[in-house]
Amino acid sequence: MPIKIPADLPAFDVLTREGVMVMTEDQADRQDIRPLRIGLLNLMPKKIQTENQFARLIGATPLQIELSLIRMSEHRTRNTAADHMRSFYRPFSDVLASGEKFDGLIITGAPIEHLPFSEVTYWSELCQVFDWTRTHVHSTFGVCWGGMAMMNYLHGVPKHLLDEKAFGCFRHRNMAPASPYLRGFSDDCVIPVSRWTEMRRDEIEAVPDLDILLHSDEVGPCLVEDAAHRALYIFNHLEYDSDTLKQEYDRDVANGTPVTLPCNYYPGDDPQRPPQNRWRSHAHLLYGNWINQIYQTTPFDLHAVGR
Repeated sequence: MPIKIPADLPAFDVLTREGVMVMTEDQADRQDIRPLRIGLLNLMPKKIQTENQFARLIGATPLQIELSLIRMSEHRTRNTAADHMRSFYRPFSDVLASGEKFDGLIITGAPIEHLPFSEVTYWSELCQVFDWTRTHVHSTFGVCWGGMAMMNYLHGVPKHLLDEKAFGCFRHRNMAPASPYLRGFSDDCVIPVSRWTEMRRDEIEAVPDLDILLHSDEVGPCLVEDAAHRALYIFNHLEYDSDTLKQEYDRDVANGTPVTLPCNYYPGDDPQRPPQNRWRSHAHLLYGNWINQIYQTTPFDLHAVGR
């Protein structure tokens, strides 16, 4: 089954060219199926790029997915056209007022790692989102800063600034082969990492409700399950395109920002050679497993979510 998105959303053409099945609302309405409602709370500055990355992954499952784009109510992005935001995004305040519910919600990262959580301009509303997920979302997936923020709010686990940026592709160990979220995973896998902060293994393991599913000896915990809140937190970026780390590296070089070459990314550590994608299959596995787990456990009656 395809992913249901507006025909004029940029991701529609991108995914169609890649062979991902997409459908318009009119086509979806003709199928006698309740689609899974997945929300994307997009906190990244490059909204369209992030939409494409996550739509690509959740649209590759055999289930019909209805993707809803959500933004913080008062925060205004400077990197995405206002027309795009008005046409495709709903402020969280409208979602909250409507009382609607979702089978799944993805909360993306944000380039504000250097700030204490409490100093983020939309922190109060984001905490409201975290509370709202308990009663209105069946399963939540927090990514990078979004996952750290949710874990900090719900469990008090602190984030720590790193002495230097964790940047590149790092091997991660499968710590829970029996987990339904890691079904089909290898014993270890390569995952892109790009962050200035970390959450530490001992502080996560001190919380009884949290289980580390993927871990790297070099860059620490990656994927954490929070069963009590029906949530997953991933601190790294399986959703990244092949050239996303290259874009970040080239941007910093062009701006004169001190930056190291991303580890284990360019063949032969030569930035003139195109990077090879070694994480795509595990990205599809993880998000496909998440969607499947939602499908297996979410109520057929969407109004029953969160009860």
